[in-house]
Amino acid sequence: MFFNLCIDLARLMISVINIYMETNTIGLIHNPISISEVRVKYCLYARKSTESDEMQALSIDSQIKEMLAIAERLSLHIVEIKKESHSAKDSGQRPVYKQLLQDIDQGKFNGVLTWAPDRLSRNAGDLGSLVDLMDQRKLIHIQTYGQTFSNSPNEKFLLMILCSQAKLENDNKSINVKRGLRARVEMGLWPCRPPTGYTKFKRMDQKCELVLDPDRAPIIKQVFEKIAYDGWSGRKVWSWLKDEKDFKTENNIHLSLGNFYRLLQNHFYYGRFEFPKDSGKWYNGAHKPIISKDLYDLVQENIKNQTLQPKSEQKEFAFTKIMTCGLCGSGITADEKFKHQQNGNVHRYVYYRCTRARDQYCKNEAINEDDLLEQLKNLMDDLDIQVVPMRDKISNEVKRFKLFQQTLLGTKAQISVKDIDIRNYAKFILLEGSMDEKRELLGCLKSKVLLKNKMVSL
Repeated sequence: MFFNLCIDLARLMISVINIYMETNTIGLIHNPISISEVRVKYCLYARKSTESDEMQALSIDSQIKEMLAIAERLSLHIVEIKKESHSAKDSGQRPVYKQLLQDIDQGKFNGVLTWAPDRLSRNAGDLGSLVDLMDQRKLIHIQTYGQTFSNSPNEKFLLMILCSQAKLENDNKSINVKRGLRARVEMGLWPCRPPTGYTKFKRMDQKCELVLDPDRAPIIKQVFEKIAYDGWSGRKVWSWLKDEKDFKTENNIHLSLGNFYRLLQNHFYYGRFEFPKDSGKWYNGAHKPIISKDLYDLVQENIKNQTLQPKSEQKEFAFTKIMTCGLCGSGITADEKFKHQQNGNVHRYVYYRCTRARDQYCKNEAINEDDLLEQLKNLMDDLDIQVVPMRDKISNEVKRFKLFQQTLLGTKAQISVKDIDIRNYAKFILLEGSMDEKRELLGCLKSKVLLKNKMVSL
């Protein structure tokens, strides 16, 4: 009962406001305003939100044109024109409006000319700052297309009512949009942008529904069939889409690998969808499916098996994590190959090559590990070894050797760091050191080790 009474009271206030606006507008058209003996210095402020909820609002140029006409008719003195494209939903987020308030506070302006009160404020914070300036008599007058507001209790109250009404409209829009989305998904209609393979179709009753994209839907079906029936991997199908089919979305871009795998996991293609995402609320779509549920399940199973299938034991190689491809900037990986001879001997070969992570068509050539070691040894000859932090490593090793001799052998070591050729020690590490020692040595070089067309450089 009390709630209904409040609604009736609000409607009555709005009716009174509308009557006041009509009478006030008529008076403005025929009678120029007279605020005080001091001529008011106006700032023309035009604002247009970039958000879709203000599609019906006048453009900034249209607002300025209309307000200049009113200024000429009413002989208003406009000092400056300010304009911005920004939403007024949140307080203190508009830089131009904040500057306008500062200019009023400093006395540059004492009047504002704008299209409507909601151009100034749609939130309580900005409205409070505006009214506070009026209370301090720094803001004498606000002129809009249909109303005039001066520093009087009734007109300030009317200004606050109109701006509060604009805030109420904003708050209701969010509720109404969510209600509309719920109604749409309950009808089986997808409320967002259609997935790749579908396009929007506008019916005679102005309602949009999704229909199959005649160019992309058949290819989407082939994608699922190649994984399910032909045993193709996801990456292989993705390369086929990009290289052979030149498949692009409606935005005319190729699918990234991540988006491709998300496409494969989209339930929408067999007629079901979840909205909102991760809400656990599922709906049967009214759209025509591209694939069957059985085909979708088979693809998920194959993708899972490809991901979880046992891989051969990953063997670590000494120089894979410290070199970079000199052509495309990708990392360097290694392949191990064995050659079996007729006499029973087995020869092992290791080749280092580009991972092609950044460029799958990288032409960088692979290099044999023996040739790689020889080039790294030559780098040690050309390098200023004195700046290499490996000296500290060598010093620690010498101290350990001395301690070993004194503790277990009872003798004092005669060797010192000065007696060791650090350059030869670095070469020894490259040939006979452990994997961690080799990586530590090259990591001390303070520059990237590049591999480009079988040549190593820093």
